[in-house]
Amino acid sequence: MRAAGTKARLYNGQPKKRQEVVAAVVDIDVPPQDLQQCADAVIRLRAEYVFSHDPNKVHFHLTTGYDFWFSDFVAGRTFRVAKEEVLPAARPAEAPTHAALARYLVPTFGYAGTLSLSRELRLVPLPQVQPGDVLIHGGSPGHAVLVVDVAENPTTRQKYVLLAQSYMPAQNIHVLRNIDAPGLGAWFAVPAPAEAQFDTPEWTFAREELKRFE
Repeated sequence: MRAAGTKARLYNGQPKKRQEVVAAVVDIDVPPQDLQQCADAVIRLRAEYVFSHDPNKVHFHLTTGYDFWFSDFVAGRTFRVAKEEVLPAARPAEAPTHAALARYLVPTFGYAGTLSLSRELRLVPLPQVQPGDVLIHGGSPGHAVLVVDVAENPTTRQKYVLLAQSYMPAQNIHVLRNIDAPGLGAWFAVPAPAEAQFDTPEWTFAREELKRFE
């Protein structure tokens, strides 16, 4: 994490307007293009995690359904878009480095989004939430928030989650502050079964919109 009190900034260096929703800023770069938005932040963190374990397993589906693999990208196989069709294309092959991953993510961010990511994930009951899960509403507009930690009160069994997001325009990935319940700081109580929605500072999700990577 960056130092306490660090402002969340947009891809162009301007401060995010709603600083009150920012509890902390994640120490990870924002590409200079307006690309690393909400679903892209989830993709970025997932890609970094998988890359650190096995680069050959990094892949994401584009909105068209095209399955874009990092291993193909570094082997010299990428794609081009003609009207609404995704077609194979060649590029120079390179080693599967972290810098190559950054290059792979630029077209991924451009042609994937909440809709494709929502299709790629599987539904999980909200009471079973765990770190790495995603609250996601696929569409235009849509939004995605990553669950980064889970805690449980041992007496009441109430669960609480830490949430991280980017937003529009592209901006620093940041941990959200619970502005509706300031006493909880950055923690959000998981809604009870009778509650139909999960409120976050910049989006309200249905309780059926928690999903998980396979």
